[in-house]
Amino acid sequence: MKRFVILSTVACIGLLTILVTNRTGLTQSRPFSRPLPEQDVKRLNEPFTGVTTDGKVIPGLYAVKSTGVSTKPVKTAAENFLKSLNDEQRKMTLFPVDDMEWRKWDNRHFAPRQGVGFEEMTEAQRELAFALFRSGLSAKGLKKTQDIMKLNGTLGELTNNFTEYGEWRYWVTIMGTPSETEPWGWQLDGHHVIINYFILRDQVVMTPVFMGSEPVRAESGKFKGTVVMQDEQDKGLNFFNSLTSQQQTAATIKSEKGPSHNVSEAYRDNLVLDYAGLQVKTLDARQKKMLLTVIGEYVDNMKEGHARVKMVEVRKYIDQTWFAWIGKADPDAVFYYRIQSPVILIEFDHQGAIALSRSRVPTRNHIHTVVRTPNGNDYGKDLLRQHHERNRHD
Repeated sequence: MKRFVILSTVACIGLLTILVTNRTGLTQSRPFSRPLPEQDVKRLNEPFTGVTTDGKVIPGLYAVKSTGVSTKPVKTAAENFLKSLNDEQRKMTLFPVDDMEWRKWDNRHFAPRQGVGFEEMTEAQRELAFALFRSGLSAKGLKKTQDIMKLNGTLGELTNNFTEYGEWRYWVTIMGTPSETEPWGWQLDGHHVIINYFILRDQVVMTPVFMGSEPVRAESGKFKGTVVMQDEQDKGLNFFNSLTSQQQTAATIKSEKGPSHNVSEAYRDNLVLDYAGLQVKTLDARQKKMLLTVIGEYVDNMKEGHARVKMVEVRKYIDQTWFAWIGKADPDAVFYYRIQSPVILIEFDHQGAIALSRSRVPTRNHIHTVVRTPNGNDYGKDLLRQHHERNRHD
């Protein structure tokens, strides 16, 4: 059964309605501002390959192995959350571990949503949802997630539009059955924060992850003082400024900053993206350390133990990593940067103004970031493949 139906024609001006139907036949109506673009639907229906440089996955990058970092707290938190849901909510929330639901995430506020929404939860259920996030995220990662949600509430205040924006316009799904031995995972989906969290025994793959905000700072309202994405911005700029003029020239793939340069956002699971910019193996030890600090800013959104495991993987391929830059290096400049290796892809972009202004002029008040695991392991799919192959042979 199809998981959702997109209305392709508009009968009246205003919000469309999307019908969300899960395998049990349960249907919900949720606001939707316009149809999903045909190109996105086409990409979503492509068989999964993963992000590559040439359309071919590099084999042997990921292995099913023990990390020594327990995932039992995540399992327990997920079970507690599921127990709190009523039958209808549980039916909306649970999907098979290999379900297409993983790939339906979308940063845009008009996207179709599956799962149980925070607006539909009781306060106690919300607390258990955050307990699930807390079990898999670092304190920094959890705070950033909650702050982005709050700033979406600020966006609702600034636009006087709580139909499209709001602190609680986020949805949770769980793929598979929480287990210490079998693969499963969870997903948070909504405007400006998406987390895909896959678990196989004590291994974790936390990608794709999308984090950003417009605005990035609440100057007034209920969440005044909330600020996000400044470390990602400042550490990236500091690293670029640490480069020599020749290195900056090599890293710069375009000097003029446009409204959007991210290429690995929603529905780009099979992105073909060749390396560009500056090859990290040409850097000295101090510069490599600075770049690892930038990468760590993203990886450290995971719980500390699994973040350390991921950083070991990142360091293994540091000399096969590339850094690309778009824009200037002025203190107040807007810019884009990309960090790409066989095992990680990070994008940071100062986006054009959209919700707060239709100018589309890039601004520091609208930021998008994406983290992916290239070569077939977004959503833990390469680990899942290996798990299925082993089980078939047992």
